[in-house]
Amino acid sequence: MIIKEIEASQTWQIRNEVMWPDQPFEFVQLKEDDLGMHFGVFIQEKLVSIVSCFFVDQEMQFRKLATLEDFQGQGIASELLKYILKLAKDKKAKKVWCNARTNKKSFYEKFGMKDTHKTFIKAEQEFTIMEILI
Repeated sequence: MIIKEIEASQTWQIRNEVMWPDQPFEFVQLKEDDLGMHFGVFIQEKLVSIVSCFFVDQEMQFRKLATLEDFQGQGIASELLKYILKLAKDKKAKKVWCNARTNKKSFYEKFGMKDTHKTFIKAEQEFTIMEILI
């Protein structure tokens, strides 16, 4: 397993396939992608998991953490999340947060992230804002 920085455009296929398969491909192409840092996990040179990180002041928001279905349940997203939490700490961020799908909340809680109970709906999916102070 190799984690490295990738281009925003390299995240789009996995975002679409895993997170928003019922939406058009353009739905996962964010205007702000050019402002972020994007990371991918490669197994035998195949991109299998992605995440995008955005730093503003002393906060890092991560978005679109996704792993291809055939590679889920193997700890890959956990390793990627540990990697970006260390990145945030190295960059002196004070807080890391994300908009988590409410049905994935327990995954983030394993890393010490807390539910703020600020929820919203996007494309019929319910999200809650999760955060951790570092």
